[in-house]
Amino acid sequence: MERTTFVADYSIHSKPIKNLKEMKKATKLILMLCLILSGALSYAHSGTKSGKEASTPIEIIEAANLSGLARGNAIIPVLNGHILTVTFSENMGQVSVEVSTAAGASVQCLSVLTPNGLQVYIPNAGNYVVTFTLSNGDVYYGEFEVM
Repeated sequence: MERTTFVADYSIHSKPIKNLKEMKKATKLILMLCLILSGALSYAHSGTKSGKEASTPIEIIEAANLSGLARGNAIIPVLNGHILTVTFSENMGQVSVEVSTAAGASVQCLSVLTPNGLQVYIPNAGNYVVTFTLSNGDVYYGEFEVM
């Protein structure tokens, strides 16, 4: 009877570990490339908005200034389709916001504590006015059209 001797060859184990490390490195590289590609596609797509999806800034007009401080530039309303988004770049305290049709029918009235912003969904197409009344009595407004 022949005797068989088994010898442990550790070099066999080092190759799969090396391949595993290379595979992990390749996977990370592929994931990074996918991330960069998706970011580039998102950026490219953001510049090609059309029609109702395009964001439209709304000009703010001062209606009454009782405090003597012009603060209309701190109100930033933007229309994106049927959604009116308002941000405030500074703290103005409590601000009353009213969205109404051009004919004067109220669509939504609310109050917001700045510098928090708000979003209002406007269901119908038409001409609208958004009015901002500050706690000190100053009044600002902006006119816009929903398509």
